[in-house]
Amino acid sequence: MSNELSSIAVTRPLLPDQADVQRKIAEIWSSQWLTNMGAQHGALESRLADFLEMPFVSLFNNGTNALYAALRVLDLPAGGEVIVTPFTFPASVHVITACGLTPVFCDIDPITLTLDPACIEQLITPRTCAILGVHVYGIACDVRAIDTIATRHNLKVVYDAAHAFGSRIDGIPISRFGDVTMHSFHATKLFHTIEGGGLLSPHPSLQRKIYLERNFGIANEETILSAGLNGKANEIQSAIGLLVLDMVEAEWERRKALLDRYRPFLSAMRGITLMEPQANVTPSYQYLPIRIDAERAGFSRDSLYTRFRSENILPRKYFYPLCSSAPHYKDLPSAQASNLPVATKASGEVLCLPFYGALTANELARVVNTLLAAHENPDRVPIGDNSLSRRAI
Repeated sequence: MSNELSSIAVTRPLLPDQADVQRKIAEIWSSQWLTNMGAQHGALESRLADFLEMPFVSLFNNGTNALYAALRVLDLPAGGEVIVTPFTFPASVHVITACGLTPVFCDIDPITLTLDPACIEQLITPRTCAILGVHVYGIACDVRAIDTIATRHNLKVVYDAAHAFGSRIDGIPISRFGDVTMHSFHATKLFHTIEGGGLLSPHPSLQRKIYLERNFGIANEETILSAGLNGKANEIQSAIGLLVLDMVEAEWERRKALLDRYRPFLSAMRGITLMEPQANVTPSYQYLPIRIDAERAGFSRDSLYTRFRSENILPRKYFYPLCSSAPHYKDLPSAQASNLPVATKASGEVLCLPFYGALTANELARVVNTLLAAHENPDRVPIGDNSLSRRAI
């Protein structure tokens, strides 16, 4: 029976109406301008800056190039060390080595799973030039503690906010913290441009440097000012982004309602902890992560993952394995598991469940049923039960 069930992905992209997409493509065809900062590109940058309440947004063709550019425009010294979390997508670390810098892996806070400020202090050396923090699942780094450390040691701060589109800390847009913030606009993200990313900064002085970095360092037809690369987003990406941006707030509401339906079941299951943003952080509703305490739950994260897969449900082990265990990093002194006990433990416990506004009641019931089966609870919710409220754990 399981093989006959349709798959349930961890997320699904917001898809604008095809008629609207065709209308946008007709505009682009009429302009005969496909890339190089055209009308769609300019409109999306402007709208995103307003939406996110930032001085500027610089679009990129993907988030990795954007994060790479963020390090480049800060003029970090060659061979310098960048303190970074191992609990992240590999690109967050790869850009450091691509810039000729050295990643120094720092352990994470046991609750938020973001950089632990106390561990940061212990890793700073005369070669340290920057801190790269990652807001995971919309849970924010301790930005104020990191800012204090950075100021004390004269360090730059870059944030990977791939999971934090629209998040706020105490009402302040999350991208106003640090020197530069990267947002991913990949199709797996709530706001997307199919493939893409953006750089945001509270420092308008960086806007020109970012522009040059994504455009080969070219200032005009006859002037090259720096050794930049090609990070430009094209007009079709930008047009899709304009349409998706119109859908974001409604999707936030759908995901909030879905989370409210998940929450009572997850909170009542022994050994399972629903990870949510801090009380002072506005949720991004990007992912729905849980942690499994194998001793209390009676099953491991990996066994639950296998059970889900057998039911054609496709959760993700974000983030496993740790970046620090990759062959090209594992021999770094900071990459040893003994130096990263919290991150190592978390990488074996976290699972992101299916979470998107179009998830149906039947699909939610399948996910909950699978969790209940893992607990060996016979009182399972029948597939198609829209209330999901009459069973007691």
